[in-house]
Amino acid sequence: MEGNVYTLGINAAYHDCSATLVRDGEVLAAAEEERFTRIKHGKRPVPFSTWQLPFHAIDYCLKEAGIALSDVDHVAYSYNPWLLLGERKGDETITLPLEPSAHKTSDWLSPWDPLFLSSIVNAPRQLASGAPHHIRKRFRGVSHDGPFKWHFVEHHLAHEASAFLAAPFDECAVLTMDGRGENATTSYGYYEDRRYRRLKQVNLPHSLGLLYEMVTDYLGFLHSSDEYKVMALASYGKPVFAEQFHEILQYRGDGDYEVRPARWAEVFGPARERGSEFTQHHMNIASSLQIVLEETVLKMVHWLHEQTGAENLAMAGGVALNCVMNARVRDRGPFKKVWVQPASGDSGTSLGAAMWIDAQQRGMSKRSWQMNHAFLGPAYDDEEIEEFLKQAKLSYRRANDLSAEVAELLMQNKVIGWFQGRMEFGPRALGARSILASPLDASMQQRLNTIKDREDFRPVAPVVLEEEAANWFVDGNVSPFMVFVYDVRKDCEDKIPAVRHVDGTARIQTINRSQNPAYYDLLKAFAERSGVPVLINTSFNTRGEPVVCNPRDAVESFCTTPLDALAIGSFIVQKP
Repeated sequence: MEGNVYTLGINAAYHDCSATLVRDGEVLAAAEEERFTRIKHGKRPVPFSTWQLPFHAIDYCLKEAGIALSDVDHVAYSYNPWLLLGERKGDETITLPLEPSAHKTSDWLSPWDPLFLSSIVNAPRQLASGAPHHIRKRFRGVSHDGPFKWHFVEHHLAHEASAFLAAPFDECAVLTMDGRGENATTSYGYYEDRRYRRLKQVNLPHSLGLLYEMVTDYLGFLHSSDEYKVMALASYGKPVFAEQFHEILQYRGDGDYEVRPARWAEVFGPARERGSEFTQHHMNIASSLQIVLEETVLKMVHWLHEQTGAENLAMAGGVALNCVMNARVRDRGPFKKVWVQPASGDSGTSLGAAMWIDAQQRGMSKRSWQMNHAFLGPAYDDEEIEEFLKQAKLSYRRANDLSAEVAELLMQNKVIGWFQGRMEFGPRALGARSILASPLDASMQQRLNTIKDREDFRPVAPVVLEEEAANWFVDGNVSPFMVFVYDVRKDCEDKIPAVRHVDGTARIQTINRSQNPAYYDLLKAFAERSGVPVLINTSFNTRGEPVVCNPRDAVESFCTTPLDALAIGSFIVQKP
């Protein structure tokens, strides 16, 4: 097939609903639904929310390409209900208990499955007729059977494709780990000569992601949301419960592992209540889980390397957002290069599903795109931004030299909301929708946690000029997506104390000018004034809120938090 074939990817089954649009192998746009609706993760991963499609994210992707849904050739949905429906595939009806949560049955893995799966089977009809009224224009002129062709893509295949079709490798081993797909929780594979070969899968109930979710819930956090907080908490503890976690998570060899049922209260005592104090006991539990996860995954990647002989490893799935684990795989694993998809969670499956179907339609021809950056969301020009600033009756000025003027504010220890260019895809703010601050004062970490209403133990991350990374971080290398930690160099610890975590590491982002000129120029300007080519970069949001998307979101967040200034497009807004 030649020219202008559009493939729309959709993730909606669980959480982090998203959409991606691909044209002839190139990703034109990708965004999470939460950024438009302002509902964190888009929705909770419960069976009765599965019908909700990411209409606002889809609308944005279509707008970015200047097309309507009727111009789309293929729709790829990152879940395949037929894998669970099995012999019921041809049935006209399935039965849903009146009270599913009280209903025990051996017919389904969960009594909610009939509702869950019927919502997915009916997704084409929902896409054709369910768009909200205010964005319906781009959804007109289609029905559930066309003109687009619908494809259900296995959830883990979507994760895998989001890795090997986006990575900068022509050949690589592939590892994906998450809570669950249809049945699979872990997949191993090998990509070479534009072909992908699945090697093995681990299936439910054995799941690294679900194990981490259970501990997240036990420690009083929100599961399927706050797992990264457990990772941060782990640095404050000691793995005194490693033996207990090795009983729960057992590596069986040949890439297989088993997660055994655990009575958490019996083993570790009462669960922590949300809002209660964190004790050393809680920190030790988090540390023990983290260490055993790392040890298990290291064994898994050694097996995968033995099977493939590959030099490179590409990873995705929600577990691959564990940047401490990723660093252990990078440093102690057998692969020369490790690449992690920046939207490794479920949001990235819309990208993987779209790229996989696009590649199938084009016969897996030579790739013309790889993921060098994650700036795939909406942008707003100065005219749109200024119109809103006037409407909001804010006092602002147009910067003569944005990077120099913001660098001066940072030197004054001001905390800056930074809103520039296209929004990032994935959970990390990478310099388009960021809060920026100087790393020179150790107290800035606590100040930012207060501004963002975050837990005290949460670290803040640095961005560093790509060419300077090795001078500030041990073996600092190209790392544009904040998916690995590096040790802060001993001779630099006192210069950037705010970004050094309690364990001596930092989750770095590197930046070069081709990825984001305004962001790069700001770091350069700050380095000229301070001698330090590093800034704190944290996401532009507060607790429980998604990262800001449009000028209204940015202004609302700026006005309702103790931020000192907002650099939005060519304009600077400061508080009195």
